Amino acid sequence: MKGRLGLDTARVPHSDRHGLVWLSRGALVVREGTLRFIRDVPPDTSSALGEGDYAIPFQTLSAILLGPGSTVSHDALRLMARHGTILVAVGEDGVRCYTAPPLGPDNSAIARRHVELWADPEQRMAVTLRMYEIRIGEPVAGRSLDALRGIEGAHAKRSYQIAASRHGIIWRGRRYDRMAPLAADIPNQAINHASVAVVAAAAVAVASTRAIPALGFIHEASGEAFVLDIADLVRDTVTVPAAFAAARLIEVEPSRNVERTVRRTVGERIREERVIPKMIDFIHDLIGGESGK
Repeated sequence: MKGRLGLDTARVPHSDRHGLVWLSRGALVVREGTLRFIRDVPPDTSSALGEGDYAIPFQTLSAILLGPGSTVSHDALRLMARHGTILVAVGEDGVRCYTAPPLGPDNSAIARRHVELWADPEQRMAVTLRMYEIRIGEPVAGRSLDALRGIEGAHAKRSYQIAASRHGIIWRGRRYDRMAPLAADIPNQAINHASVAVVAAAAVAVASTRAIPALGFIHEASGEAFVLDIADLVRDTVTVPAAFAAARLIEVEPSRNVERTVRRTVGERIREERVIPKMIDFIHDLIGGESGK
């Protein structure tokens, strides 16, 4: 089976207007100057692609997200670097982000705009307030940061209670000991694992836009502060609902592995709800600039 893997083909479920293409369980190689993906397994939950040798239109892509069971040749890396196509190694459905090289599109608009907004106190505050509006779901004009933190804390408590009630989970409150993560109850463990998975998806979005991971607006200390900012924008719609859905599965079937169950539940939501493209939309909305692709 041979064919050209275009962005508009229905056989690539994760391709989208941002120029991302998801590949898994195959070999990314170069043949006769063309980037190709060779897959020798049938379609599965991670890819609608069947067995075949597919030409990848890398000149029109912003990033190739390479999932489990895949290999990449040196020639493929060289070709992508030459054309500014980012290669990101990800877990199933983007629930892990293992590496993203520094090479990318020959356009610094988003990165420069990111620095400008972050460095100017007034503009930085404007972005911060916009993030709080998205996170809280209501206007925040005229409120201090301390007040917003309090409002968000109460909002988070409500979101936990709502999700717990929806899935029939007994919720005793958010408790987490970094030194003893397994000491937490199943819902709290599920939230922890879901947060890790969503942060990985946010890392993919940030890498794909060439925004600067360390320059956060709400988060500050982490080297991935902006990644954490973006992840928190989908906390109510992705992280918390997926965590409690997974917790319910584990309550029904206690032999399930907690991390694996949560990871798969979050991954399904990331895939079905096209979470990474939505995160990229958030980045463009907050920062502006053009991707150059």
